Amino acid sequence: MAVVQSSGTAEPLVSPVSSHNEWDPLEEVIVGRLDGATIPSRHPVVACNIPPWGARLQGLAAGSRYPRVLVQRAREELEQFVALLESLGVTVRRPDAVDHQHRFGTPDWSSRGFCSSCPRDSMLVIGDEIIETPMAWPCRYFETHAYRSVLKDYFRRGARWTAAPRPQLTDALFDADFSVPVDGEPMRYILTEFEPVFDAADFVRAGRDLFVNRSNVTNRTGIEWLRRHLGSGYRVHEIESRCRTPMHIDTTFLPLAPGKVLVNPEYIDVDRLPDIMSSWDVLVAPEPDPIDERLLKVTSMCGKWLSMNVLMVDEKRVIAERHHTGMLRALEGWGFEPIPCDLTHYTPFGGSFHCATLDIRRRGTLESYFG
Repeated sequence: MAVVQSSGTAEPLVSPVSSHNEWDPLEEVIVGRLDGATIPSRHPVVACNIPPWGARLQGLAAGSRYPRVLVQRAREELEQFVALLESLGVTVRRPDAVDHQHRFGTPDWSSRGFCSSCPRDSMLVIGDEIIETPMAWPCRYFETHAYRSVLKDYFRRGARWTAAPRPQLTDALFDADFSVPVDGEPMRYILTEFEPVFDAADFVRAGRDLFVNRSNVTNRTGIEWLRRHLGSGYRVHEIESRCRTPMHIDTTFLPLAPGKVLVNPEYIDVDRLPDIMSSWDVLVAPEPDPIDERLLKVTSMCGKWLSMNVLMVDEKRVIAERHHTGMLRALEGWGFEPIPCDLTHYTPFGGSFHCATLDIRRRGTLESYFG
């Protein structure tokens, strides 16, 4: 862990934040919560990123509270997930409960909030630093405020705490003529390069190398901001995705252990991965098990490949969705020890195990895994 000299004291502070990759032994994590969850306010950048049924529902109910039946089932599974983490010896921190239905705004626009379900989106941990990200959805503008109690505690104890430039999110950031590209058309995105925006969940970490998915919430200017901020000690590699509506890399490309990466065969052409991946084992995700529950089909904010959204406890143990038996068998066949858990009813709130967490401390050091 990083040691920081505290002003006015003789004793150095040992940062409670220290995480360099996706697989070192997990010691502390932030898990989201669903209190005050509000259906995202209407905006083209929201509608273009979620499945068609979810987009229709979102447009009709924008700004309303999530139905109690959705929140209750998801909360039950989330609390069981928290209990599992604690049984594995992991310290779990939670955001404050806030009412995301309050309206807020800037001189250019106003919106209601969303929820605190996915800390992986709004904060990026690189070593002993937590970076608040400049997200493109207006309804998520103040989302990190729910985590401020935790962030201030980490800062007082020695962590570095940074916030990327807060975006304006004016119309200049969004392509007014955007339409989702169909197969065979050149890739295009709703975002312009007006200013830096990115979600942390479009990045995954492998020591001194980070991998990023340009998407409808992460533009090239945002990627360049992070590259310059991290400096010469890190390399940032862009992953080419065939997804027509890309948003977040952790259902496309996810390093699981040194030399092993899980990829989505629908979105990734393994022959077009960065050259540095040539020495790694590329694990091709099996077809996800179908979700038959009609309510989840029409309310999910996620695609079918959420089966890939696993959380590594260490290099061997991995928490994965109980429903996706094909993925559980594949993980076992690849030499991992899957720990089944339920979180399918979290999909209306934007994710699964990887999305719902932010690993704060993993026991390990900064290394290069690519020679």
